[in-house]
Amino acid sequence: MINVTKLNGKSFYINAIYIETVESHPDTIISLTNGKKYIVAETEEEIVQSMIGFYRAINILGLTNDKGGALDEE
Repeated sequence: MINVTKLNGKSFYINAIYIETVESHPDTIISLTNGKKYIVAETEEEIVQSMIGFYRAINILGLTNDKGGALDEE
């Protein structure tokens, strides 16, 4: 789950697995696979970075070392 903020300042969590698209028009709109859309205060880049962090946390993208490479690369 990633934490996002509504335009009124209230935060909530979205399951990043169900995010289909993230767009800015100029507000950031997150579209889910079920058709629901959310307008949030975060930028596209912030959402993408949160998604990457979430995917790494549940090991979908794999773990990396502090140099950005895979853990088995030294």
